Amino acid sequence: MTLSILYRGPLSSCNYGCRYCPFAKRRESREMLGEDERALARFVAWARRETHRRLSVFFTPWGEALTRRWYREAIVALSRELHVERVAIQTNLSAPLAFLDRADPSKVGLWCTYHPEWADRARFVAKIRELARRGISHSVGVVGMRRFLPVVEALRGELPEETYL
Repeated sequence: MTLSILYRGPLSSCNYGCRYCPFAKRRESREMLGEDERALARFVAWARRETHRRLSVFFTPWGEALTRRWYREAIVALSRELHVERVAIQTNLSAPLAFLDRADPSKVGLWCTYHPEWADRARFVAKIRELARRGISHSVGVVGMRRFLPVVEALRGELPEETYL
């Protein structure tokens, strides 16, 4: 049996400034970020000890977590554990992807959200192609506003055919 875990720690900030989002451009104090880092470290330590069961972990933060080193390190560490089947995260892909070189690509998944008002489409597509080249499972979502439909259609034409949108 696999225990599937949705992890949402105290992190509640994002580097994007979407008007509709309560976490947009919110800045957390060093103390708040430290609390988030410690909470994630406790969770990772617990998950690493749970060797008597299979685990699947999906990080669903309130905001963008991959801009934080400790989330990147958690993905690497958990992907290397034999009893962890999957480790995934929701991200806007604004962070560097080099950390994935140290992760087990067969266990990592990224749910990538494209924000037309905040991300350059060509850069986003290049990162998706990089994920595909690295063998990292991924899917793409787009902020669901009717005015973005032409952007969604253009994005579909630029993404690798095998990338789910």
